[in-house]
Amino acid sequence: MLRRAPLLTLTVGAFLACSDKDTVTGLVPTEPTEAWLVESSPEEAGWSVQALAEARRFYDKLNSAALMVIEDGEIVVSWGAVDTKFFCASIRKSYLSALYGIHVAAGTIDLNNTLDQLGIDDNNGGLTDAEKQARVSDIIKSRSGVYHLSAAQSVSARAGLPERGSHAPGTFWHYNNWDFNAAGTIFEQETGLGIFEEFQRQIAIPTGMQDFILDEDTLYDFELQYSIHPAYHFQMTARDMARFGLMMQRGGRWMDRQLIPQSWVEEGARSHSFVDDGLGYGYMWWVVEGVGFMALGLGGQIIEVRPAENLTIVHLVNTDIGDTVSVPDYLELMELVLAARNWGF
Repeated sequence: MLRRAPLLTLTVGAFLACSDKDTVTGLVPTEPTEAWLVESSPEEAGWSVQALAEARRFYDKLNSAALMVIEDGEIVVSWGAVDTKFFCASIRKSYLSALYGIHVAAGTIDLNNTLDQLGIDDNNGGLTDAEKQARVSDIIKSRSGVYHLSAAQSVSARAGLPERGSHAPGTFWHYNNWDFNAAGTIFEQETGLGIFEEFQRQIAIPTGMQDFILDEDTLYDFELQYSIHPAYHFQMTARDMARFGLMMQRGGRWMDRQLIPQSWVEEGARSHSFVDDGLGYGYMWWVVEGVGFMALGLGGQIIEVRPAENLTIVHLVNTDIGDTVSVPDYLELMELVLAARNWGF
């Protein structure tokens, strides 16, 4: 269970409506250009050096590979290998969500289209007529009711799939890689564009990502014995992921450009499904009620966006060597880090 108590009571929409000046801090928002800006004096910005040192001692006991905390567009915490690329796991889904926002606004993707209308099917007997009534909006909310096997699906996730036909489209939430992979197929079919190329063009280049290299850092994962729809994998550095998080924190805006429609960020970052106490699911984003939204990947890969607190947090683990960090350990780490922020208030 993920639960947070917000430090401030501004709503996400109210914060995202700010443009020229940040009403929380009173500062003009900044973004990194070629390199990230580093907060010159954390104590002057309201952070305790001693408390951060305590948080660092706990961080060093974990299998964390990198942690970045960004406030007002500047680095407060930069620990570990922030310039090393790590497998992003399911964070990929939130990248795709951002791209959907661009093309839904442009009219190239219609959220009301059904799988049947789009000609989306699968192998191993295909989809049923009932399953084909799922709409694109159901797919990106993980509410399709299609419980077909999928690529990049763990053994436990396959075992935990509901029975085929047990829930009508749009009526039930289940975290389902079939939906996310089919969302990728739909995106490429409807736009005529590749996910990775479009991510580079629409997000990586405009935000000035320092390390992302198309083809080297991207991979379609086909597992045709399960499904015709591939997973779309990324590997990225913490400092590049923090640019994506900061852009989303600012309502899809980077400097003077609106990269992702603000209305899409707001709609995608609200709960469309109840998951657990205080935890919901939006458009391929996890939503922590009253706090913000998160992209989560297996093993402890996290981009956490807290608009009302003007914070973006990135946590990475080297899952390629089997390292993991549990959710409770991450939450304890965040309690220690954020206690350092609140020490003078």
